[in-house]
Amino acid sequence: MTALICGSFAYDSIMVFPGRFKEHILPDRIHMLNVAFLVPTMRRNFGGTAGNIAYNLKLIGGAGHPMGTVGHDFGPYRKWMIEKGVSLKYVADVSSEFTAQAFITTDLDDNQITAFHPGAMNHAHTQKVPTDAGITIGFVSPDGRDGMIQHAEQFVAAGIPFVFDPGQGLPMFNGEDLLRFIDQASWVAVNDYESQVLAERTGLTHEQLAARVKALIVTRGGSGSQIYTQGKCIDIPVARPTALKDPTGCGDAYRAGLIHGIDKGLDWETTGRVASLLGTYKIESDGPQNHVFTQSEFGDRFKAAFGYAL
Repeated sequence: MTALICGSFAYDSIMVFPGRFKEHILPDRIHMLNVAFLVPTMRRNFGGTAGNIAYNLKLIGGAGHPMGTVGHDFGPYRKWMIEKGVSLKYVADVSSEFTAQAFITTDLDDNQITAFHPGAMNHAHTQKVPTDAGITIGFVSPDGRDGMIQHAEQFVAAGIPFVFDPGQGLPMFNGEDLLRFIDQASWVAVNDYESQVLAERTGLTHEQLAARVKALIVTRGGSGSQIYTQGKCIDIPVARPTALKDPTGCGDAYRAGLIHGIDKGLDWETTGRVASLLGTYKIESDGPQNHVFTQSEFGDRFKAAFGYAL
């Protein structure tokens, strides 16, 4: 099975605020917010949903191609992907734009404030889902609005099942748009907050949403995740981390685990645990693509965390 991961490549400028946002944002002054956070440390990492998922999928031994549009400054990221063995066959250059840029500030409670410049990502619709490349599973993640809509339609036309992950792209779509995506998709993956927005905009409960797909996956950070499928809700525990360094990219790591589990035909209980452990590896490392492990190490840790072997 080969995955096509449609989504963004981005440079993430990540800053850590050594305090808590809630202590500096006054609820009764939200309408006239003017606040600055001193961030003593900053690092620039390779990120974006397509890049992050492809990196994690490669780590765990999966086969996949990220598909996205990048800018004239993509050179260092391109070199990194090639060094890590990630295919860039379906990555297109837009010389007039910057690669997408995210500016993320994280506080001591792992809350995040993000500013995002889409840049080349807005040209995602110029990329087409290939129908002759042996793609057997698709992934529609945050990207240019037109690109997300067209790639979902192209997966359907090609008979390729796909995961719909609206993520940060959720505000671009109304309830009717989201229902169309859901009815086209085979699986839907969202975090806890996004699941509430999805329910509000579509007017459907989690159970009703899950009835329209093979599974609805809801990640809940340190509380684990839930997989709604076949009329039941499966609770997935977290794998205990050795350190809590940076949550950026944890959701993308988790989603790579979903793709891997679907690829291998694993049951949902095991698929969720594989995804959970990938998220744990990620949170123990700064940046979305700086964690490493061998497949043997992953297997050993999986058994230690969950009590059975993969």
